[in-house]
Amino acid sequence: MAKIIVVTSGKGGVGKTTTSASFASGLAMRGHKTTVIDFDVGLRNLDLIMGCERRVVYDLVNVIHDEAKLSQALIKDKHTEHLHILAASQTRDKEALTADGVKRVLDELAQMGMEYIVCDSPAGIETGALLAMRFADEAVVVTNPEVSSVRDSDRILGMLASKTQRAIDGADPVKEHLLITRYSPSRVADGQMLSVQDIEDILRIPLIGVVPESESVLKASNQGVPAIHLKASAVSEAYKDVVRRFLGEGREMRFTQPARPTFFQRLFARAGA
Repeated sequence: MAKIIVVTSGKGGVGKTTTSASFASGLAMRGHKTTVIDFDVGLRNLDLIMGCERRVVYDLVNVIHDEAKLSQALIKDKHTEHLHILAASQTRDKEALTADGVKRVLDELAQMGMEYIVCDSPAGIETGALLAMRFADEAVVVTNPEVSSVRDSDRILGMLASKTQRAIDGADPVKEHLLITRYSPSRVADGQMLSVQDIEDILRIPLIGVVPESESVLKASNQGVPAIHLKASAVSEAYKDVVRRFLGEGREMRFTQPARPTFFQRLFARAGA
């Protein structure tokens, strides 16, 4: 039975699509059959980050409206075996999505043997975001260490508790995970950002990972490569840790403390004193 995970947040620009691409890739890298779906109808960024924008012929809306079969719309990832991408439409609006249509697509993916279906949610609480979370079993709530982002994430937790199918049916609630992105321990120490503890105290959901602030994320996105594939990168390691924790493996929470100066940095600091 497929497990449906929504990657969501209230605020735009926090790294949801970057997270969806890397999280889905990480699951596939571990041998799990995975599909990642872009629910941001009208904008569509997931295919750019996955590097498959030129291969999009049919999209999620085409499948929902019976204009194409799901097998025609799924794109096989060129970086990772076991991973497929279902792009959003650029020419329709979010009202083109329907709950029945989304449910039918998810059921068909499950019948195809997908183990994980990752739903990349648009920002806010409009139709696309509500349908991205509607049938979720688990949620990765992405936030930046700033007050407005955390506040909006708290609002999303309210939606997960009330607007999902599990809430409607009175079933077990959606399992929630907190992911903090663009985290800079040195800026936290200077009082420019909220700390991990501050965010945990406000949101009160289990922390699944901390992704450090890095210019390499933008570079990877521009190259059409999910950040998890970056070589010798703290961001890549952080996303790999997230996937390991999601799969039940114990991992130390890294990237929460300022980096210690190297021997040579300490040496030159003494020399300049």
